[in-house]
Parts: sequence; structure tokens; C-alpha cells
Amino acid sequence: MAEVRVSRTARVPDPLRVRRYHKAPEVGPRVLFFSGGTALTGISRTLTRYTHHSIHLVTPFDSGGSSAKLRDAFSMPAIGDLRSRLMALADDSVLGHPEIYRLFTHRLPAEARPEMLQATLRELAAGRHPLSMAVAEPMRTLICHQLGFLIEAMPAGFDLRGASIGNLIIAGGYLNHHEQLDQIIFLFSKLVHVRGTVRAIINADCHLAVTLEDGRRIIGQHQITGKEVAPLESPIARIQLVEASAKASPKASAKDNTTDSTTERDTHNDGGAIVPVRPALHLNNRQLIDSAELICYPPGSFYSSVIANLLPSGVGRAILANPCPKVYIPNCSPDPEQTGKTLEQLVATLIDTLCADLDVSRNDCPNEHLLNIVLLDSQRGDYPGGVSVPALERMGLTVIDTRLISEQSAPYYDNELLVTALLSLV
Repeated sequence: MAEVRVSRTARVPDPLRVRRYHKAPEVGPRVLFFSGGTALTGISRTLTRYTHHSIHLVTPFDSGGSSAKLRDAFSMPAIGDLRSRLMALADDSVLGHPEIYRLFTHRLPAEARPEMLQATLRELAAGRHPLSMAVAEPMRTLICHQLGFLIEAMPAGFDLRGASIGNLIIAGGYLNHHEQLDQIIFLFSKLVHVRGTVRAIINADCHLAVTLEDGRRIIGQHQITGKEVAPLESPIARIQLVEASAKASPKASAKDNTTDSTTERDTHNDGGAIVPVRPALHLNNRQLIDSAELICYPPGSFYSSVIANLLPSGVGRAILANPCPKVYIPNCSPDPEQTGKTLEQLVATLIDTLCADLDVSRNDCPNEHLLNIVLLDSQRGDYPGGVSVPALERMGLTVIDTRLISEQSAPYYDNELLVTALLSLV
């Protein structure tokens, strides 16, 4: 059987194509996003009006907030970003299950006494709380069972302040389903009528570790983003996954002399071992990448959301094997993780990360099969170092410079403009 690569001239935006998707989103295109965090929440909600088949591979490496409490207690992947994406894609109308949506998005009070929080959680698990009572059977029993399982497994003194009920339900289901995250995410996707597919990029308890250009090593996603702690003062030179035994710490080791070996041990300054790892992409996620009609590296925290998804073994090879268009949408406003980086450097980092999975040098890397298009709005966006179209074209990329930022959305992308431009490329 011969393989043929077909190309077409795209109009961006393409009103006819977009109207067709809007008319029948249930048969819309399979657009795949490598992402994490909340940057794609608004885009995801807008996307559901045009397609119910988008694919979201999400990072499970968050080390802050309520996800961190669950990770510390149960040595599990972070689920907060997964729950957030499920809710962004959920049908919260009367045609879906808005009562389940309300339950999943509810948070326990941040300032209540521990005994009050415990009592509220027990009421929810017993089906006596108004939020759980509103859920019809048999879904109520199913959800309450997961919460009950979590309560049984919770260590003494577990901090419930500000806890997301959705996170607690998913955590209980994860523990109840033999620590298989995909199964419980699939189950709750059906419960809330998720209009798309949401998966963790891997089902593994790992942390992100970055080496800065000044030689320091920092462990933990929340230490990198510049949101929960002060932004990084030195640019990021390298990012990798490490075993979760290397606990996230605000301190950084004085010097990093590690290589890419997955067996080499480096000693963290708190005495723990830093073990670089490269978990393998699961077959199910490889098949999702293979099925995509367009692959998008979207806006968001560049290293901890986008690049983090590309670190597991097999991701680059899966992307290479799919001949569909691949689009990078750079952040149009400052991202603390991009300190000291130009747009061309960010593109090079993205390509280099994918090439590392192919075991080829940068000079031999088939760039055009890993990234084809950079979609941006140079007139209204703030891109680091400015936009040099010739420099990007020398990297083998097509630059589509179009209106993506409106007066209402500035300085951020307009969800409607961005989604319609992206769908025009499918």
C-alpha cells in the first residue's frame, strides 16, 4: 500500500468550513491539543460549538494546590487539570447533567474547621447533601461510592480546606479502580457528557524538573510557572521528568551535572535522589495521536503545560507518524516560563524536544513533519523578541499572521477568533 501526502491551500479564517462545523458539531474534526492548566478553558468551551471530537492530552504533573495534597497522600498523578478540562468540555445544559457539573465544580470552604469539612464530605458520600441528593440514581450511588472509598483511604489529618469535590471524586475512583486513571476519567466523561476526549498524557507519578541557564535545578511544576512563587530569574535550559521521590522544593541545587540517562542519580540539596525518567506513552494515547486531523501546541505555560506533554517516550514518534497539519500557537502575552527566550528559541525548543524522541540530531530532524505552521497575531500580540517571519520560514515553517485578538479579549487571544482560525486549517 502506497502512502500519499496530500496538501491543500487553506483560507484563514474559512467561513464556509467553520459554518459547516458549527451546523453539525457532532461530526466535527478531531483536533488534538497538548496542554495543561487553565489556559485552554475558554477555548475548549468555544470549541464544543464546532466539534464534539476534540482530543485533549493533559499533563498530570501539577505539584501545587489541592492536587498536591492528593499526590502527597496517595502517590498519584495530579488530576486537577484533568478535572478542569472535563468540566470545560462538559454539557452543563438541561440536555446534559448540570447537577453533576455543579457537584464536580464545588469546592469546600477554605476557612472552615476540619471537623465541619469532614462532616460535609461524609454527607456528600452518604447522598444526604443537597448537591449529591440532586443527582439521579444510579449515578448518585456511583459517585457517592467513589467518595466513600476516598474517605476510607484518607490519612488522618488530611487537609480538606478548599478541596475540589470533583478532584476528590476522581481520586476516590482512581484508588477504587486499581490506580488506573484512564478508566475513571472515561467513566466521568460519560457522566457529565464530555464533548470530546480527555486523557492524561501518562498515568505516572512524576515531577517536572528544570535546569536553569545559571546551573540551578528546580523541582516541581508550581515552582516553575511563576504563579504561586516568584518568577524564575534565569532562563530554563532544560526540562525533564523525575521520579516523584524527588519532592518539589522551593530550593534549587547548586549545580546540575546530570546527563539524559534514566539511571543516573543526582542528589538534591534536601538529601533526596533525583532520578530522571521517561515513561512510555500508552498505546491508547498513541492511537489518539494517530487519529488526529490536526495537532495543536496551544497557548499556555510553555514548559510546564506544552513541553511537559512531549517528554514521555513515544510522543515524538507518534506525532511524526501522523501526516496531519501541526500548529504552534505561541503565547500572545508574557509567560514567566519564557524568561529570556525569543519566539524562534521557543520554536526550536519545541522541535528539539520532539526530535529527542526520534534519536536523531537536530540537523537530521524532519522538522516539517513535527511542526508545520505558526499561527499568531503580530499586530496585537506581545511575542518575545518580536516576530521574524524570515527566521521562522528558514526553519521550514509557514507563518499565518491573522487577527486573533479582539478589543474585548486583549491582551489575550479571542476564543472565537482563535478557534475559527484553527478549524480552518483542518
